[in-house]
Amino acid sequence: MTIRVAIAGARGRMGSEAVKAVSNKEGMELVAALDYKHVGDSLGELAMFPPQLNVPIYTNLTQLIEDEKPDVLIDLTNPESVYEHTKEALLHNVRPVVGTTGFTDSQLEELKNLSENNKVGCIIAPNFAIGAILMMKFAKEAAKYLPNVEIIELHHDRKLDAPSGTGLKTAQLIAEVRNEQKQGHPNEKETIAGARGADFEGMRIHSVRLPGLVAHQEVIFGGDGQMLTIRHDSYNRESFMGGVLYCVEAVMTIEDLVYGLENLI
Repeated sequence: MTIRVAIAGARGRMGSEAVKAVSNKEGMELVAALDYKHVGDSLGELAMFPPQLNVPIYTNLTQLIEDEKPDVLIDLTNPESVYEHTKEALLHNVRPVVGTTGFTDSQLEELKNLSENNKVGCIIAPNFAIGAILMMKFAKEAAKYLPNVEIIELHHDRKLDAPSGTGLKTAQLIAEVRNEQKQGHPNEKETIAGARGADFEGMRIHSVRLPGLVAHQEVIFGGDGQMLTIRHDSYNRESFMGGVLYCVEAVMTIEDLVYGLENLI
């Protein structure tokens, strides 16, 4: 069976890589793109894509679904629109694969219930890089033995959310095996607000935003006379495409919402 795929955010840096990956993947067909404004009738009209890429561009997701009948919607847009896209797809029995982060807890709960009630698979992945998934798994294991931990996540300066979805997901996984505790001196004081980073159950998350970066994270554990650092680096967006394609295939086999690729590998 050929999986019919639509991509929201095809002109973005991640989206353009996804267009190439899906177009070249046997067993998948790119049938449409969703954009927030009219930029042309097809992707082939845009200079960034091959002219033979005759894939229609829509500005309305409902119309896209009615016309092209995709099996899967890959959403690589932004936190402002991803929730509505995901909800709309689920309501129309289209399986979302979402790489955009920024969902609230209440939104995730609503989407989870919608996915389960409609028996339509949905995958929300804060990070598609297999190495990053392994980093999070290893960090969770290390936290059982070294509970004093801080997370430093580094991304390009166009990223909208902080901390990153990967940084937050890492903290959530660690919290599953680590008792909440305050780190640092009990009387420490920030002479500049925010100097110690975000506080998540006592562990600190630091967000770095600089041009030239793609996606990087290190998890630092401290113990008596020792330090353990677990780090992952994505140097380009091709590093995410293996995970994207894996999720497109996997979402066709599930009937509920999965948050985090680590739950599938």
